[in-house]
Amino acid sequence: MAETTRWFEDFHAGEAIPLGSHEMTREAIVAFARAWDPQPMHLDDVGGATSLLGALSASGWHSGCVLMRLFVDNLLAGSASLGSPGIETLKWLKPVHAGDRLTAVMNVLETRASGSRPRMGLIRARFDVTNQAGALVLMMRSTLMMGRRAAA
Repeated sequence: MAETTRWFEDFHAGEAIPLGSHEMTREAIVAFARAWDPQPMHLDDVGGATSLLGALSASGWHSGCVLMRLFVDNLLAGSASLGSPGIETLKWLKPVHAGDRLTAVMNVLETRASGSRPRMGLIRARFDVTNQAGALVLMMRSTLMMGRRAAA
């Protein structure tokens, strides 16, 4: 387990936290689709070309999983994370194609101490995932439950 380096008190409204980037490969797009979302637009070039997406495209769930991996590797693994009560909003705004480089940022919208659980703080955040052209391809809003330093 990683050493805790970031607690609730270390997050501030207005802060933008870079979470890194990941290149989407054709092989990974097809493998994910075969296992989890076997729709034609995610499985092969013909299915993608004849879809509204115009080309082989990653499943939105695949893009969401990439966001989660970047989030864990670049922030959560070193934080006092206590989980999340869920996602408020998840939107897939543009198709993600093979060769796209996805970059994720967590934007802290607000922080507040829990009234009923003194060892926990709540962080409302918006996650933006953009492609190499800077186009927003995925947006998610969620609340994070984070341990408080004083409770440790």
